[in-house]
Amino acid sequence: MTNETEQFLKKYGKKIFIVMPAFNESKTIENVMEELLLQGLQLVVVDDGSHDKTPFLVERVQKKYPEQVRLYRHPINRGLGAAIRTGVEACILEDPHVIVTFDADGQHHVDDLLPVIKPVIEDDADVVIGIRDFHVMPFRKKFGNVVMNIITSIFYRISVNDSQSGLRALSLDAAKNIELHSRDYGVSSELIGEVKRKQLKLVEVPIETIYTDYSLSKGTDTRIGLKILAKLIKNIFK
Repeated sequence: MTNETEQFLKKYGKKIFIVMPAFNESKTIENVMEELLLQGLQLVVVDDGSHDKTPFLVERVQKKYPEQVRLYRHPINRGLGAAIRTGVEACILEDPHVIVTFDADGQHHVDDLLPVIKPVIEDDADVVIGIRDFHVMPFRKKFGNVVMNIITSIFYRISVNDSQSGLRALSLDAAKNIELHSRDYGVSSELIGEVKRKQLKLVEVPIETIYTDYSLSKGTDTRIGLKILAKLIKNIFK
């Protein structure tokens, strides 16, 4: 971690709340949580009905950092959108300065928190999205994410470089203002649509992504993109 990131997180860590949706993340979540907690950040983990050791591992970390970890549990798997909504609502009750969504699969660098959070802290943005580099993104992920960018542009009339990024920061006011209803991966595009609908100030910043076989098995791919497209079309004809 760079010294600049370390100093920044040390200064603002207590007012930065991380929402970490988790569904069967036992391979990575313990290390991801530890890395964030060591920086003094506040963590809201939403276990979305996992049937592996995820809740046990989160509770084990929580015992080490009782003042920094909140655990919310869905008794059944409700989807990424529902988990993010639960996490954001929980954060709002804590009156944070910034709310960050951070994936539990180990694909994000802690150093990327600085460029994502700083524009919100300095009132230069209401919402910040971390943009992954599509040039180095493996094709099986790239195609689905490009499709989702197109879908987001068509259905929500706003063009962004990475609509499906899991690393985002929201100001407290933005978090209170945004309305999320999608229960699945469509929540990422819906959030972008809310930025436009509520006329929030959006900033996009580049981030690095850690690609492993595990992280590549998670998130948006072509199959999920097509399912979201079908759902959006269905909603039009309701």
